[in-house]
Amino acid sequence: MSLHINTIIGKIPKILFWLVVIFLLGCLAKVAIWEHFYYAEKEGSERHPLESVGITAPDQEEVDETEVTDADRAAHYVSADKPRYLSIEKLGIKNARIREVGLTSGGAMATIANIFDIAWYRSSAKPGTGGTLLMNGHNGGPYKEGVFKHLNTLIKGDIITIERGDGQIFYYELYENITLPIAEANKYMSTMQTSPVPGTESLSLITCIGEWSYSQRTYLSRAMVRAVLVEDVTIQKDEQPTI
Repeated sequence: MSLHINTIIGKIPKILFWLVVIFLLGCLAKVAIWEHFYYAEKEGSERHPLESVGITAPDQEEVDETEVTDADRAAHYVSADKPRYLSIEKLGIKNARIREVGLTSGGAMATIANIFDIAWYRSSAKPGTGGTLLMNGHNGGPYKEGVFKHLNTLIKGDIITIERGDGQIFYYELYENITLPIAEANKYMSTMQTSPVPGTESLSLITCIGEWSYSQRTYLSRAMVRAVLVEDVTIQKDEQPTI
């Protein structure tokens, strides 16, 4: 009788071993099945790097249409090495305030509420450093035109001026002005963060444009401008209202 009992007890560790093996195999099978369906679902979708900068939909946020006075502009101060003002004489833009921003929780470049101000992505280059400055601005609000309402009308050779915090002026000559649907604009963001002329400092500007989508609460396209730093400039004037 005692021999029979000892035989059963001796088999228990083997039974437990095989139960554990079966359990682990079941877990591995479950993970493999989940992984198969997950990658099948993602097949053909774009994989974004963690540090990528996307296109935001500024019109989904509340905008501020408060006019910026000369006193407001004069009181706007930034560090000596950061961009302070943007001007495009052809479009009547004179000393539009530049404010620095980061990324939204969704990984898109943030915007500034006031439609007359310009957002500079703080992780992009500063003026005079040889890199690419990345900025965006509003097309407009419900009742007023924004600082970049006519950005898409610029042509190659037009001049964009940046004044740094220490007062130094930098001139950028327009190299490219394209309009893309939002999905394509997002893919083009990596290009917007590089210079169109390798080895030359550049400035990239973005604004919303095109048809308005009531369901998405945003314009369906983006105007995307790239310009390169130059020394000798000829300012071209146009009859446009001053922002």
